[in-house]
Amino acid sequence: MVSSLRCAAGCSTLYGVKMYADRTPTAIRQIVTDMLVVAWAYAWIRAAMWVHDLILKLAVPGQKLDSAGTGIADNLADVGGKIGRVPVVGDELTSPFTGAADAARSLAGVGQQQQDVAADLALAMTVGLLVFPLGLVLLVWLPLRVRYARRAGAAATLRHSAAGRDLLALRALTNQPLRELTRIDPDAAQAWRRGDSSTVDALATLELRSLGLRPQTRR
Repeated sequence: MVSSLRCAAGCSTLYGVKMYADRTPTAIRQIVTDMLVVAWAYAWIRAAMWVHDLILKLAVPGQKLDSAGTGIADNLADVGGKIGRVPVVGDELTSPFTGAADAARSLAGVGQQQQDVAADLALAMTVGLLVFPLGLVLLVWLPLRVRYARRAGAAATLRHSAAGRDLLALRALTNQPLRELTRIDPDAAQAWRRGDSSTVDALATLELRSLGLRPQTRR
């Protein structure tokens, strides 16, 4: 378990993005959050499928009505066809069977209508149940994860060079709280302008730690 977390923390940089932090507590929090989000989405999808299947059961009477109506109509039409072959009176005797067959087909049409309504309702309810939870995942969680992955990936690349650490220090000056900056130096911006190496390293470290990354020591 520990080795897996270390791999997730240290081996997660790919194509300029870094999915998980270097520091174990931050990486654990990210992994647990990702697992909870996946479980949340899966639970809602399963619930939506259950509701979909439940509503589709309303179509069962319609299916039976459709099947019975179609079967009766076919049988009546078949009988009417046979009676229609009777000489002289065949056409007159066929008329009641034709009317009954048409009525049976109308009954089958009602059954089909009921099935269509149940299917439309099941689809609408399924979509309605998934819009909010999956919307949260796609519009809130996913953008935050992508933003972190891009920022952490860029920072992980920059920390390996002196010029990169200088950029990280500048980013810390613009992003980090003032109380954190004044702990490093009462006039951290002026020290950065002077190129004070200890201040630059401290600012770069502050920015990296805010992303859960370990600082790169100077060689």
